[in-house]
Amino acid sequence: MPIVEELENRGQWLFRWRSFIPLIVIPPAFYVTYAFEPAVDPWNPIWLLTCVAISLLGQIIRAFTIGYVPKGTSGRNTSEGQVALTLNTKGMYGFVRHPLYLGNFFMWLGILMYSGSIILTIAVSLFYWIYYTMIAMAEERYLRGKFGYAYVEWAEGRPPFIPCTLKWQSPGVFFSLKNVLKREYNGAYVLFVSFAALDFLYHLREGQQMLSPYMRAALTIGSVAFLVLRFMKKRTKLLDVEGRDYTK
Repeated sequence: MPIVEELENRGQWLFRWRSFIPLIVIPPAFYVTYAFEPAVDPWNPIWLLTCVAISLLGQIIRAFTIGYVPKGTSGRNTSEGQVALTLNTKGMYGFVRHPLYLGNFFMWLGILMYSGSIILTIAVSLFYWIYYTMIAMAEERYLRGKFGYAYVEWAEGRPPFIPCTLKWQSPGVFFSLKNVLKREYNGAYVLFVSFAALDFLYHLREGQQMLSPYMRAALTIGSVAFLVLRFMKKRTKLLDVEGRDYTK
């Protein structure tokens, strides 16, 4: 099999499991936090705020992408592979071809930085770019076959991950906070838990089985929000938005 086709096939497999594979970075981050001296003072509030801000930047990128997603875009499904009825070309997709993957990278980058390991942060960052590039190859091959010249024309003026312009193009639909909450509460909660776990491990290194007061408060608020949103999604239709998909 030609290398390009082999890479695309691997990308298709990664696409199906893209919601779960990034979680493999959590155990190494926990290990280096507990086992090695951090390169940066973890108790420095400026450093903590910097790491949290980077992760929040990733979440904001995802929120602005998802909040403007119209009905019929490619799906989150894992068994069917890729499905798309319409092509996203505006909003966050007016900046880059893969804004959700860019958001994912920043979300995990903040956590990796707070682990205090420069080597792990660099290594995982390189792995992530290779990982998402392979997924993007498979996704773009599918979209090109589905939408033909319309996709090629749009893609030629959009870089895959790093924007070359910040000029906003209206997607033509309203921003749906409900759609963001419905889709993003799991990922946002993982951020709360990850930062709290790293904080706990830093305390454990010093013989203290505790969380910092501010981290304990953040985890409590995050847990309550997670349970409320999960109940609303599973048991009610309060987060349903007409004309929007729970997709991608």
